[in-house]
Amino acid sequence: MIVKPRIRGFICTTSHPFGCASNVREQADVTRELGSVAGCKSALVVGCSAGYGLASRVVAGFGCGANTVGVSFEKPPETDKPASAGWYNNAAFDLFAREAGLKSTTFDGDAFSHEIKRQVIDELQANYEPIDLLVYSLASPIRAHPDSGERYRSVIKPLGEPYEARTLTLDVLKGTGRLTPISLDPATEDETVATIAVMGGDDWRRWVDQCADEGVLSEDFKTIAFTYLGNELTYPIYRGGTLGRAKEDLDRTCRELNEQYGRTGAEALVAALKAVVTQASTAIPVVPLYFSILFKVMKAAGTHEDCIAHINRLFREQLYGTEPRRIDEESRVRMDNFEMAEAIQEEVRQRWQSINEENLGELADVEGFAGEFLKIFGFGRDDVDYDAEISDLASVVRP
Repeated sequence: MIVKPRIRGFICTTSHPFGCASNVREQADVTRELGSVAGCKSALVVGCSAGYGLASRVVAGFGCGANTVGVSFEKPPETDKPASAGWYNNAAFDLFAREAGLKSTTFDGDAFSHEIKRQVIDELQANYEPIDLLVYSLASPIRAHPDSGERYRSVIKPLGEPYEARTLTLDVLKGTGRLTPISLDPATEDETVATIAVMGGDDWRRWVDQCADEGVLSEDFKTIAFTYLGNELTYPIYRGGTLGRAKEDLDRTCRELNEQYGRTGAEALVAALKAVVTQASTAIPVVPLYFSILFKVMKAAGTHEDCIAHINRLFREQLYGTEPRRIDEESRVRMDNFEMAEAIQEEVRQRWQSINEENLGELADVEGFAGEFLKIFGFGRDDVDYDAEISDLASVVRP
């Protein structure tokens, strides 16, 4: 069959196997060109199939030379339907890692569950050296609690007061967009609790505790989770909303992990990363408009980074580098320093105030945002023939 992008609302319902494989190979090539990293030798990445989780696995593998285990929940191909982009990303990573002489195992299932934790730990005990890096980069809207079975669904809402603003509604196939008003009611207490249950630190702690209890972590292991802070323009819907409450719980978990394991030389970190295009970021109100303005400004300044460039800088500069870390008052590693530079933010604020339908393309990188969104699903690459028939939807390498 011929696979083309199909857009429904904020998601792309198809993905291209060769395009996804090319994305992963490109990330591996970029990492190798930057040289080796004296870091981890055995890594576990929870939430490994896309975005910052995939980039972390790529840098661990092709930068540090680490053997890796990855966990994600992805959709395999069917007879007449392609797999999810994450499924193709995982298949490509496993293939390229084996070609490079690296051990790589990927588990497809619910990372919140006891079952998947058991399978992963059994594999680590049988076939891997003790893990010295555990990356927690899970992004899921729903969590079934592994003990009670209760299902929690996260929401992206403000707290306390209704929120009104403008957002960017994209037509990703045309590379265009329009400004649209939004109005959101504040979250209920139950919705806030559910969001913390899904996106807070409880599952990160469970992964670390169980891996430690069963002897698959090195004594001086590092574990890192990711957060996003943003600025005052995104604050009501992001850091000041339900997402912010969940991230506060993540910060608390980090402090508790350090208290529990720090005496053996282990280290827990939360890294505040920069804005990048993900499937989730397209759906969060206000965020697409802020991101597209930001990208335009950062590209003009020469400081824009995609996922793989950003994570390479994290590993080489802050995680395993020799320079002092950029640590804020909450002990977070600040990797968003380029984004939050005052000159960048001042220009973003000015554009935010003056942007309208007529100057949208001039002040914001709408086309670039749309292109990056399509690339997540393996589309929009110059090295892929999107008119070619694909005979095997499970293949990630062109025959």
